[in-house]
Amino acid sequence: MSKQFASAGDMTEKKISFTEIGKDLWAFTAEGDPNTGVIIGDDSVMIVEAQATPELANKVIEKVRSVTDKPISHLVLTHYHAVRVLGAAAYRAPTVIMSQKARSMVAERGAEDRESEFMRFPRLFMGYENVNDIPPLTWPTTTFNDRMTVYLGKRRVDLSFLGRAHTAGDIVIHVPDANVMFTGDIVEYHSACYCGDGHFNDWPTTLEAIRSFDVEAIAPGRGDALVGKEMVGKALTNTADFVSSTYRPVARVAQGGGSLKEAWDACRAECDPKFKDYAIYEHCLPFNVARAYDEALGIDTPRIWTAERDAKMWADLQG
Repeated sequence: MSKQFASAGDMTEKKISFTEIGKDLWAFTAEGDPNTGVIIGDDSVMIVEAQATPELANKVIEKVRSVTDKPISHLVLTHYHAVRVLGAAAYRAPTVIMSQKARSMVAERGAEDRESEFMRFPRLFMGYENVNDIPPLTWPTTTFNDRMTVYLGKRRVDLSFLGRAHTAGDIVIHVPDANVMFTGDIVEYHSACYCGDGHFNDWPTTLEAIRSFDVEAIAPGRGDALVGKEMVGKALTNTADFVSSTYRPVARVAQGGGSLKEAWDACRAECDPKFKDYAIYEHCLPFNVARAYDEALGIDTPRIWTAERDAKMWADLQG
């Protein structure tokens, strides 16, 4: 079996969709690649998630300009991962918002994440010959702990930390007048959840906190926009099932004294039949197993991924 990252061999350009999910609310999606949200207010625009590079961000801006000429005033980043944030400069937004915890994770592990993501997803960094060519770390201008409200003219946008999930600093963005939410990678749709920096035991509770909003639509982190309460409910249930189905078999092996490879085999036995056709499934699986194994053994803070750790773990598990 090849030792190449599963995502390294995926160089096919993805079809972009730009879907209105509420009045003046848009989801930019690309067949399992990172999504971006667009919130058009009375006098300006808020972008949710920056994309991996300014070049990719310009594809979002092109779609934004097809529906509004209002200036981009705010960029909200739901968490710190490089493929979500390194395109920030293209928007020229005067206000860049993260949770305070997400900012602390940029300081703690942003440089290592930038390097490892560059190796994991070469297609998202096309045009950049080496890691030193890609944009530097993205820092917020504004942070908050639990909740924050931004007004785009009269349009209210609520930002909230509802609990740990995909990372320790994930936030969601809720637009009350349309009852629409942008969830980042807390929710996915027919795309594997990346759990390498996640918190398996907290994630389902955070999903239930999202469910309590009873929203009309969600722009998930990856996958198609979810329009209608039935689709929203299915995606929340499906995401919870993915997270639990990954963690349970790994935890049984880890807590029984088994090896990481045995945990990998147990996870595949449970997850392959249900999720093997999901976008980035093969890419996420080894990182998910490694993190689930650590969490099952009581390691609460995810260990920092480096390019070297990525490569060693991948080689060990791939045979």
